[in-house]
Amino acid sequence: MGTAGWMAEAARLLEWIGVGVIVGGAALATLLFLRDLRGKDRRAAYGCYRANLGRGILLGLEFLVGADIIATVTAPLTVESVSLLGLIVLIRTLLSFSLEIEIEGVAPWRRQETAAGDDSR
Repeated sequence: MGTAGWMAEAARLLEWIGVGVIVGGAALATLLFLRDLRGKDRRAAYGCYRANLGRGILLGLEFLVGADIIATVTAPLTVESVSLLGLIVLIRTLLSFSLEIEIEGVAPWRRQETAAGDDSR
């Protein structure tokens, strides 16, 4: 198997890992949610569920973006293929960014301000 074939297989493996992480994360988040329903109020359990589900999706997206980057090395570089890949990476990156804000509750550039505000109390 040549270098291009090996890289294509690595990209495919990362895609499968990404999908597995998303599915596994959703299953784990659901199990934790069902457990938390017994010990917490519904709003707190739901908030934890959303955060855990978002973390699983976020981690899976990181693997998928990695697979896309590796796939660029093996694909023939045409304007169309590079544009399409760039659009896919952009969409996945924006989705990751919005999920991170949803989980953390604050934009990344405001985290330090929020942490400093919490320390002064």
